[in-house]
Amino acid sequence: MSALLIFLSLYWPKPGTKVRYLCVDESRFGLKGIKRRRLVRKGIRPIGKVRWQFKSFWVYGAVEPASGESQFWLFSHVDGECFEAFLGALSRAYPEDLLIVQLDNGGFHRKADLQIPENIFLLFQPPYSPEVNPIERVWLYLKDKLAWKAFESLSQLEEKVSEELAKLEASTLMSLTGYPFLMEALMRSLL
Repeated sequence: MSALLIFLSLYWPKPGTKVRYLCVDESRFGLKGIKRRRLVRKGIRPIGKVRWQFKSFWVYGAVEPASGESQFWLFSHVDGECFEAFLGALSRAYPEDLLIVQLDNGGFHRKADLQIPENIFLLFQPPYSPEVNPIERVWLYLKDKLAWKAFESLSQLEEKVSEELAKLEASTLMSLTGYPFLMEALMRSLL
């Protein structure tokens, strides 16, 4: 039996149900700071402020490449309970839709007693292949905005990350996450 038939037998959507394809991942943001390349004269090291504090938080994100719609939540850590809370919030954000969620193989994504909402189908990508998850480019884009900036406190960093996430427009997210092979597959499936 093909994977498609198994999927359809388990998740056949009701008439009028919108099917959404979401890319999901989490990323850590901390006080240590983010260093990036800088243009400097040959032989000179770039100068910038960094902190050596290991306090951090995590942003869980979901982006729909076809529309650029997104949802982001901040958590203090990553584990099965946080992931479950994230899935619950995602399900409540789109209660009438069937959500096909692409994600990596993090251990907490596969915990034995994970409660997955009825309108969510988890689609795991191959192990050790973050490059196939389009949301990774959103994290790079966001971290480029925070590069070489030093924050006094975790709350100050959370505020700045939230501000940058709020500034993200659907067109920017579509540009970052709309891999041609993925968009073609979504168009062919008429999602």
